[in-house]
Amino acid sequence: MRIGTPLSSTATKVMLLGSGELGKEVVIELQRLGVETIAVDRYANAPAQQVAHRAHVIDMTDARAVRNLIREERPHLVVPEIEAIATEELLRIEAEGLARVIPTANAVNTTMNRERIRKLAAEDLQLPTSPYAFASSLEDLEAGAARVGFPCFVKPVMSSSGKGQSKVRDAAGVGKAWDYALSAGRVKQTRVIVEGEIKFDFEITLLTVRHAGGTAFCDAIGHVQVEGDYVESWQPQPMAPTALERARAIAKKITDALGGAGIFGVELFVKGDDVWFSEVSPRPHDTGLVTLSSQYQSEFALHARAILGFAVDTSLRGPGASAVIYGGMEAKGIAFEGLEQALAIPGVDLRLFGKPESFKKRRMGVALARAGDIDTARANAKRAASLVKPVGGG
Repeated sequence: MRIGTPLSSTATKVMLLGSGELGKEVVIELQRLGVETIAVDRYANAPAQQVAHRAHVIDMTDARAVRNLIREERPHLVVPEIEAIATEELLRIEAEGLARVIPTANAVNTTMNRERIRKLAAEDLQLPTSPYAFASSLEDLEAGAARVGFPCFVKPVMSSSGKGQSKVRDAAGVGKAWDYALSAGRVKQTRVIVEGEIKFDFEITLLTVRHAGGTAFCDAIGHVQVEGDYVESWQPQPMAPTALERARAIAKKITDALGGAGIFGVELFVKGDDVWFSEVSPRPHDTGLVTLSSQYQSEFALHARAILGFAVDTSLRGPGASAVIYGGMEAKGIAFEGLEQALAIPGVDLRLFGKPESFKKRRMGVALARAGDIDTARANAKRAASLVKPVGGG
């Protein structure tokens, strides 16, 4: 791809739909390559909007609003950064040639729905997954849960990471899980997935990059999730050679089926040499924030390069870790203290995302750490995160 000059008639324009902390890093990497960036979100002053050339606030689930903005801005590439988007409209926009959707409109539309992606993985591609069932009523869910066995997990088929998910330990908890799933779905839809539990040793994110030269893999990222949300991650995650080979084969199969260019976050369960497919995101992954310290090219640099058609380098810089910094309060315009102490820890770096409003469990920043080994990196990242204290902005 030829790159023009931003804010001129030759500009190469990329529009982000969703402008959170992951999008912010993508915008920075795109601008380093001379791209004109447009950041879109449902609220003003989202992280990526603070660094983009232009920003817009729209309801991204409104098909007409999305189409009108793309017609107005005429971006070459549209990069979805979140799930809550009118993906059916993106299919039409791409088919009409108004813009190229990253990785493809079909990949975005497929992955935002747990039913579509699970059927693609388990039924079409025959990838190993946990036992599962879908339900459109409480009675269906009760039957599905009994079929997959307890404990199990109930999730809306359409929701952002962690939202509406619950672990159900026995039949008595099914009704509560049903109500919670319906309350937290991205759209008003009475459809859930129930998944049986897999007794895995650990779970990984395998960042997989589809680029002009083929498919490349980053070193496996280990992570801890609480209620579906990531709280810390590290790279590399040690694993047996056979398991790594199987993980890469699964990741390549699912990303080949989805197609297009860019980075995919493929989530997998690992037990010994056995590997199960869990989920896939067609964009940078939150657990991949660790690559800002552990790789020569972060997942955000890899995404920017891949979607522009450039060469990528997934090599590891050294062991690294990340730990989430939460808002800790419900307030606007909060401040942070303790940065001096956190940044005094060897190998530590911080990213404060600049979100205008804080919630108790909202991810407001991340501590990053490099060290000679994973254990030290993890300990330093968690210590640094604990030293950064959110305080009221008054």
